[in-house]
Amino acid sequence: MIDWHEFLMQLAKLLLAAFLGASIGFEREAHGQAAGLRTNLLVAMGSCLMMMLSLHMEQAFQHLDMNSVVRVDPGRIASYAIASMGFLGAGAIIKGQGTVRGLTTAAGLWLVTGIGLSIGAGYLLPAVVTTLISLIILYNLRFLKHLFSHDVFTILSLTCSSESKPLDQIKEILARFPEVEIRFINYQHDILSQRVTYRLRLCSKEHAAWGRIVSMLTKEIPQVATISWEESDVP
Repeated sequence: MIDWHEFLMQLAKLLLAAFLGASIGFEREAHGQAAGLRTNLLVAMGSCLMMMLSLHMEQAFQHLDMNSVVRVDPGRIASYAIASMGFLGAGAIIKGQGTVRGLTTAAGLWLVTGIGLSIGAGYLLPAVVTTLISLIILYNLRFLKHLFSHDVFTILSLTCSSESKPLDQIKEILARFPEVEIRFINYQHDILSQRVTYRLRLCSKEHAAWGRIVSMLTKEIPQVATISWEESDVP
């Protein structure tokens, strides 16, 4: 016979886990993350189900005594749920040349797993409070990123005729901007086209005056034929 009271409690846990997971997933979805509403909802509800299964396994075999060969660990499924979340979280992380994106989403998936497990174990109020605090952090603390100046790694490429080698002039112009630091310089000489290319690996603050730098390079070094910026690897 179905215990309807227990069934309704289990259904309420699953729905609560889905709702709390969807609340965090909605914020991720709104900021264009692939692991958004549906992913977080499924993770929360699935981890809640696994936690309830762990507790059910313990209840199903609690009649066995210490002489039985059956050993039940109600925390084992939950621990593997947390460990397996690492694979899903790794898929949400995208590493570019100069940046790493998706860490917040991966951390959110890990958190949602914990929320689902807590609800499945009947730890309802802490799960709700954790979700509320997480939403406050995700929605309201994004502006803190703009209060800190981050290092940005770029490559400045300049091409000019081989007769003119304005490397000293380039260094002098960049030296006027203390927030820009030259880390390495590559030199390439194309004999057929008689052109020289300098690739300067730069470390700068994200609010560096790129427009002024390019303007000075083009005005003070007329021999320069092309100028290009590109993202560089993080050292």
